[in-house]
Amino acid sequence: MRRVRYPGKNPRAFHLKYKELDPARDPATIQKVLASGKTPAGTHRPIMVTEVLDCLRPSPGETAVDCTLGGGGHAQLILERIRPGGRLVGLDVDPIELPRTEARLRAAGWGEDEFIARQGNFAALPRALAEAGVPAVDIVLADLGVSSMQLDNPARGFTWREPGPLDMRMHPAKGEPASALLARIDEAELERILTENADEPYAELIAQSIKSYKQPIETTNLLERTVRTGLTKAHPKLDKPDVKMSVRRTFQALRIAVNDEFSVLDALLRSLPDVLAPGGRVVFLTFHSGEDRRVKKAFQAGQRAGIYADVAKDVIRSSMAETRENRRSSSAKLRWAIRAT
Repeated sequence: MRRVRYPGKNPRAFHLKYKELDPARDPATIQKVLASGKTPAGTHRPIMVTEVLDCLRPSPGETAVDCTLGGGGHAQLILERIRPGGRLVGLDVDPIELPRTEARLRAAGWGEDEFIARQGNFAALPRALAEAGVPAVDIVLADLGVSSMQLDNPARGFTWREPGPLDMRMHPAKGEPASALLARIDEAELERILTENADEPYAELIAQSIKSYKQPIETTNLLERTVRTGLTKAHPKLDKPDVKMSVRRTFQALRIAVNDEFSVLDALLRSLPDVLAPGGRVVFLTFHSGEDRRVKKAFQAGQRAGIYADVAKDVIRSSMAETRENRRSSSAKLRWAIRAT
């Protein structure tokens, strides 16, 4: 059988990037992609690793929870530092990526006495810890970004880089996809979602463009084209980067609505005082203002109430070097808090 030829130096389609999708097979390609400041298809690079570890200060024998396990990059670094005697509980709502990450961590030598994997979102953190027999934790990490594995795969519907179904569900078998949400809600509700979930300045115009389109919007590329065309027709002098940013915010706002992300985040913030041990440390990585506002206000209120001994006064951003090497870190904001003793 003839070897499949790699289609050009930089194939655009996700399914054609077989060298990137199989890192062990072609490590040279992986290094080239990383050197260009990009993330290889189907993989995830943990961001702000140094800053996260500096704030969490994991030590041998401690108990940690990674609320968004993703590709397991942060989790593995924490596991290395809480050994011997430590345990980490990893949560992830995604039934596709969780088994893959668990398998990788098991293959790397982390047994069930050190690493516990649980499927579910972090709104149910207290129940997940109770089921794992963990009364309290010393470390909590919540990276609220969408993983590269989800973004890169057009079948998940999180991005318009390649045509795909307009889905956006973190759990593909639960809830309604974004296409169904758009078909169900009216123009006013869509405008509200765009404003509240993404601070979109052209929310009214975008909502009108989407709801007045001649057919149901069921694919990612059709949604992108509808938003882009509506904006450029109404504002022909609008710069292309501004149009692209509005498209990005539209996708963000719908993803948040589909997965009820703000309600889930609020539930986690309420449960933190009950699951953090005295002196426990928590770090959040947020990626847009709606998330950051919630974390900031919850931490400040907790400090005023004596729940937290100290909280971040300002956000911590990725370094210039990391931003150049990993473009997906550019919008990240880190906040931390320490539980009162």
